[in-house]
Amino acid sequence: MPRPTAAQLAYGSCTVIFSTLAMLLLSQTSSAVGIAIIAVAALALGLLVAMTVPLSGKRPAAVEPAPEEPVRASVRASAPAPEPVRERAVS
Repeated sequence: MPRPTAAQLAYGSCTVIFSTLAMLLLSQTSSAVGIAIIAVAALALGLLVAMTVPLSGKRPAAVEPAPEEPVRASVRASAPAPEPVRERAVS
């Protein structure tokens, strides 16, 4: 499994912190069970965000097929052209 990048760590950490604060302020809970549930939910959300951050440079580019070109025979310029084969008459 590849190591997380700096961007993944930053996005995941910020998500955990801000989502924990937002859920605590919106729920106005003061019980230990409520705070524990919010903390676990924030950690799960932070992990989800960190894993969905696109990796830089690791995504393969879309490969388009090359247009087909006719095959061309290559001939060396320095070599003389071969002589045509002459058939002998059978006598």
